Amino acid sequence: MVCVVSRTGRQFQRYNKGRRQVVGCIPYRLKTSSDDTFIDEFEVLVISSQKGRALMFPKGGWEVDESVEEAASRESLEEAGVIGDVERQLGKWDFLSKSRGTFYEGLMFPMLVKEELELWPEQHLRQRMWMKVDEAREACRDWWMKEALDILVHRLSSSPPSAMKPLEEDKTVPMISIC
Repeated sequence: MVCVVSRTGRQFQRYNKGRRQVVGCIPYRLKTSSDDTFIDEFEVLVISSQKGRALMFPKGGWEVDESVEEAASRESLEEAGVIGDVERQLGKWDFLSKSRGTFYEGLMFPMLVKEELELWPEQHLRQRMWMKVDEAREACRDWWMKEALDILVHRLSSSPPSAMKPLEEDKTVPMISIC
């Protein structure tokens, strides 16, 4: 069951040395040929900011009652309306929040998308669009998300298409309820 309400507020969010911890995903899908075999290409899903002036990957606060993978999965569901396999962490970045003027700690994960929902919590606040990697890199507002995308590209391009499947330690996080 998926409840279509986004979590709000910061009273239950995690901090590390005074820095708010945010977790995000780079949702991606593998391109297939007409005979359903994988080709050496993939697309990533970007979303608009709430005010609609910037493009980025889904991300938000990591809350105390969830694992980092659950937070990444929840943010992708809430902001982009996708469900999938959260894979091995791409990295951790310290960045300056444009709106708050404080430093945050951002953790990014790839997510191999399994399902794109028609209805999701922030569908009236955001737009989502699939892009080629070079288009997404150009369009993405945040430098640290661009770096995460570069790491994902390197990781996926160093694997043959047949191996571009979730690793054993990658997790599909069950979504029981996110209310």
